[in-house]
Amino acid sequence: AECYTANGKDYRGKQNQTCLKAGKPCLYWNETFQHPYNTIKYPNGEGGLGNHNYCRNPDGDVRPWCYIPDHEDGVYWKFCDIPTCQMPGNLGCFKDSGHPPTLTGPSETSNKLTIQNCISFCRRQRYKLAGMESGYACFCGNDPDYRRHGEAASTECNHVCFGDHTQPCGGDGRVIIFDTRVGACGGNYTTPSGVIYSPDFPDNYGTSRVCYWTVQVPGASVILFNFTFFDIVDSTDMVELLDGYNNQVIARFDGRSHPRDIINVTTDFVILYFYSDRTNQAQGFAAVYKAFKGEKPKGVEEPVSSVSPESEVVTEKANISLNAVRSSQILVVITSSPSKPDHNMPGRYYYKCKKWALLTLYNVLLPLPTVWTIYVLAALLTLTVIAMVAKFLLHVTVKSPTIPSISGSEACNQNASSEPWIIFYRPSTISFFKKKLKNHHGDLSPLVRN
Repeated sequence: AECYTANGKDYRGKQNQTCLKAGKPCLYWNETFQHPYNTIKYPNGEGGLGNHNYCRNPDGDVRPWCYIPDHEDGVYWKFCDIPTCQMPGNLGCFKDSGHPPTLTGPSETSNKLTIQNCISFCRRQRYKLAGMESGYACFCGNDPDYRRHGEAASTECNHVCFGDHTQPCGGDGRVIIFDTRVGACGGNYTTPSGVIYSPDFPDNYGTSRVCYWTVQVPGASVILFNFTFFDIVDSTDMVELLDGYNNQVIARFDGRSHPRDIINVTTDFVILYFYSDRTNQAQGFAAVYKAFKGEKPKGVEEPVSSVSPESEVVTEKANISLNAVRSSQILVVITSSPSKPDHNMPGRYYYKCKKWALLTLYNVLLPLPTVWTIYVLAALLTLTVIAMVAKFLLHVTVKSPTIPSISGSEACNQNASSEPWIIFYRPSTISFFKKKLKNHHGDLSPLVRN
């Protein structure tokens, strides 16, 4: 495929006429100065424009288009019918006579219809196919003969979705059909090649999403991953590739670190993990994978980790480096899904944070036998109680009688319990100090950091 988005805005192919058979030739983008889109206004290749006349979609319309030399009724541009520009999971545009309908399952209409709204509606009812027609109608089905009424040109399914004018939702008597696995949050892949989309694709992914996809191809020596589309802007929303056998992070990408090259994994079992917080949603990603058996394909470099030092991610197997304990930064422990418990989570992640006053004792406790672990925890609990009692006694004995009284509203905000004591354990010393914790109005995601 040459497109991995529903509207082909990522198309960078070389079709230079509106259709392959008897189509109109396209004008060069560096000669369309009288029109809104040209290389003077967009000189840096924005939207794929350049010194060529290939079909492009710089304005995010329902599919690629181009300017044409012959005006027809004042129309100086046309959509391009590009057979290769059809995202995986988009099965095509088909005729629908209604007798019987192309998809014979349940249906609904909505003035807020989007591709993913229809897909989700059909997926919830366990249908494999979802079809959109006329911009507002959604049909579901498992019909193996959905082609029985005949195929139609992709440009005949150009009605915009009522809920998103950048997405195609069929046409009059034309239904565009999608596989309902598109945009699912998680899945299992065993085929030698495939495409994995972010949750809710091609809509923007939702908030607080935690998704896992497994790619397991028995006998494969290398699995290549190519992120053909990547639209994540938040630095706390992230995608990770993990070794499926030991949960080691192979590569990590987020709003600040985008994938630039093909990633190769020298194993036959890979987990793709996605997390989003509560803000700054975007369209997500499309990841194409391909497995190879035997020797590594030519031209493939050794695995490269894209984890930057500032946003390092480490998986725990037995213990953590003592260098992490001695660091002035804090490690936040994530052992389950932020949105709901997930006992199948592949490993526990430790994220460096500068603003979170939490301390992990796993560095010390994990290598110890169970009995000693209990002793250490009991000792720390005892020290905590002693510290709290000492603080209380000190507060009572040294309180000055000349301190002015505090009004009721101020007293609520000066409650001593709002300043908890935190114990910092290190191999050589134990220290106590007060630390203000972020209040409930701050970021609630345990992964938010500077």
